[in-house]
Amino acid sequence: MNFLRILILFITIVFCATNVAADTDESEKNIVEKAKEINQKVKKQQAEKKLAIESEVGAVEPLPLNDPFVGDASLGGQSTVTVISNESSEERQSISLRNFKLVAIMTGEYESFVSLINSSGEVVTLQMNEELSPGVKLIALNPEKAVFEKGPDSYLVINFKNQIKETSEPF
Repeated sequence: MNFLRILILFITIVFCATNVAADTDESEKNIVEKAKEINQKVKKQQAEKKLAIESEVGAVEPLPLNDPFVGDASLGGQSTVTVISNESSEERQSISLRNFKLVAIMTGEYESFVSLINSSGEVVTLQMNEELSPGVKLIALNPEKAVFEKGPDSYLVINFKNQIKETSEPF
């Protein structure tokens, strides 16, 4: 009788195990097939959206030729600087300040700086009493302008409108 119970129990376990294994294998196949179908549908929808966008936009828009952070210097054109002085053209060529634009004036309790940019986009930052070029030294700052000493009783004043004036007084 014990043997019969063990035999029935063994046959039941083997039958259940094979049935469970068959269900799992079949359900895995169904899940894989469903995943493939969903993946194909998503790819098809993405392709349709891409075609719709391309038909509305057309070709890819070109990038702008100028760098917005440099200004017109990236186009190769030199910026215009108005020089107001009574000097001859040879003396104006010796003034290297005319090649720069005034970008920023930073004043603090202990230090003061001025930033200038040239036509190629190079930024030059000067501290008080530093020379931009030989003989052209930063001596004073105002919220609207920077004053450079060119020589004894000769000063160059540059403002944010890029006007350079040569005066005999610093302000």
